[in-house]
Amino acid sequence: MASSMVCGFCSVGCSLDVNTKDGVAVSLTPTREYPVNLGMACPKGWEALTPLRAPDRATTPLLRTAKDQPLEAVDWPTALDAMVSRFKAVQATYGPEAVAFISTGQIASEEMALLGAVAKFGMGMVHGDGNTRQCMATAVVAYKESFGFDAPPYTYADLEESDVVVLWGANPCIAHPILWERILRNPHHPEIVVIDPRVTETAAAATQHYPLLPKSDLTLLYGLAHLLIAWGAVDKDFVNRSTEGFEGFAVHVEAFTPERVSAATGLPVDALELLADTIASGKRVSFWWTMGVNQSHEGVRVAQAIIDLALLTGNIGRPGTGANSITGQCNAMGSRLWSNTTNLLGGRAFTDPDARAEVAGILRIEDSRIPDRASWAYDQIVDGIREGTIKALWIVATNTAHSWIAKRDVAELFAKLDVLVVQDMYPTTETAQLADIVLPAAGWGEKEGTFVNSERRYGRIRRVVRAPGQALADFSIFKLVADAWGCGEMFEEWSSPEATFAILQRLSAGRPCDITGIDGYDHLDAAGGVQWPAVGVGELGRERRLFEDGRFLHPDGKARFVWEEPRAVAEPTSEDFPFVLLTGRGSSSQWHTQTRTSKSAILRTLYPEKPYVEISPADASALGVIPDEWVRVCSVRGEMEARAFVTPTVAPGQVFVPMHYAGTNLLTKASFDPSSRQPSYKSAAVAVRRLAERRRYS
Repeated sequence: MASSMVCGFCSVGCSLDVNTKDGVAVSLTPTREYPVNLGMACPKGWEALTPLRAPDRATTPLLRTAKDQPLEAVDWPTALDAMVSRFKAVQATYGPEAVAFISTGQIASEEMALLGAVAKFGMGMVHGDGNTRQCMATAVVAYKESFGFDAPPYTYADLEESDVVVLWGANPCIAHPILWERILRNPHHPEIVVIDPRVTETAAAATQHYPLLPKSDLTLLYGLAHLLIAWGAVDKDFVNRSTEGFEGFAVHVEAFTPERVSAATGLPVDALELLADTIASGKRVSFWWTMGVNQSHEGVRVAQAIIDLALLTGNIGRPGTGANSITGQCNAMGSRLWSNTTNLLGGRAFTDPDARAEVAGILRIEDSRIPDRASWAYDQIVDGIREGTIKALWIVATNTAHSWIAKRDVAELFAKLDVLVVQDMYPTTETAQLADIVLPAAGWGEKEGTFVNSERRYGRIRRVVRAPGQALADFSIFKLVADAWGCGEMFEEWSSPEATFAILQRLSAGRPCDITGIDGYDHLDAAGGVQWPAVGVGELGRERRLFEDGRFLHPDGKARFVWEEPRAVAEPTSEDFPFVLLTGRGSSSQWHTQTRTSKSAILRTLYPEKPYVEISPADASALGVIPDEWVRVCSVRGEMEARAFVTPTVAPGQVFVPMHYAGTNLLTKASFDPSSRQPSYKSAAVAVRRLAERRRYS
């Protein structure tokens, strides 16, 4: 007998059938009729149960009685009492803002909402952010400023309707394999255009590849707009009816001549003209981006320049079109709506008194309990620890000590905290090993709730396996913390994930993300998931593409052209560090810090165990490096050892290291987009040296 639920890895939101024997989940198979994956699954999906059976699961709370003492097993009351008493002591000494939390895109929407509400409305925290800041903050800000709300406009069906598919800084062959399969199902034989410095797996399979110089994206986009406007390839009716700011944008891009753009991007003028002509000639052009755009020092403006191209050509709101951000984590979209980090619940602003009053009324709490300003971003919370203003931190389902940019001093920073609480499936992560208190959490497949995928589709997750030992669902842990804090009465109505889903529906009413038409979890099962907005129950079975009427979510109903002069990267190359470091996903079988994928013997066979660095043949020859030789990749911040993979897929002057290995973020530069505060993981200056030529860098 099988039941189905949404996968707990990436944001595609595939449905998997859970096959049971004698009441025990034994295997997974992709759901044949689900409208997302259509019977397909990537390697991670097939193996998604394996991490639950790992021998190093957290099975009991752990407590460190003093900084120089080891973690020891305790019961739940002891752990909760220690957490609450230490957090309250910090607040009593330093004020309520001295306690913060870091959340995640990997827990259920209902859990995200409860965590944010308990932390901010119950415990008095102001500062809390999510690891979605590392992957999706750029898209959030870009959509808000351009469209008036964080509203990815597309449905996956657009991948099969386009006659031109433009993939900008995206490698779906590896990062989103099911979306790549859907492109391959496109019956229109589309032009598949990839803009990426590397010859990625996707670029190798594309019909056109443009290997621009790293971080020259914004100049290229403005140069394309320059050509399209000069050629008259503008949908004037759409621009006049549905947008604001085109005239100013057109003046701005006049300066981005083909010669200037060619010099900045390294692309020949005839290549620029071919790319512009491909876009101009397409009847249904869709633009898709992911981390190659988002993780940039100017990612918001790059994303908005992509949106600008879609607007000026009228490629939005119709089948096969759109300016489409592909999300990273399984519930990053749920985090964007419900985590109380970047937004007040339902995409509202903390700074809006009417929004605070509305939320307070729905939740039947005093609006004075809701912070009147937005949280610090992730990097600002980290800086707060460094400066001594953040004294206690609660980390949920993320591995900061591995994944944070330029992570060299994270362990030292966390040692400055009066208390660090880590809530995770495993006590063995780099972050959990630094904790004063570890709370054992259930994982995907061991709890109930919903995820929201990249195309805004709510899908259900289920409890099909019992969590080991004393591990509890994050939802239950948050409820216990609220009770221990003394604010549990505020959350009596939040009695279960499904009861909480009903609260989220009330909070969504009348918002662009309205889901009042979903009639409980059973309807999600029956409909194959439901995209927001979903106002009427009768609409549950149809795809929901936004802006079909040409009206956007600003008060005047018009989208905005947004632009800015390109800026230089924070760390250019130099004589000592002559290579640009590129980072990204290494294989479809690896995931983030490998906390879960490394538990699967099958997945481990599908990627190199040891770190590697891709380097061009010309650069390898100049350095005397031979294939598979161990080398040292160095930045001014740190160094890592890796095997040399000599390949023409990277251009001379560039190297690539997968993000999954522990040493990668010893190299990255802590640079941030000023609008989104998203880290720029994909550009840093490094050197490559043979081990015999080892040098030390401080």
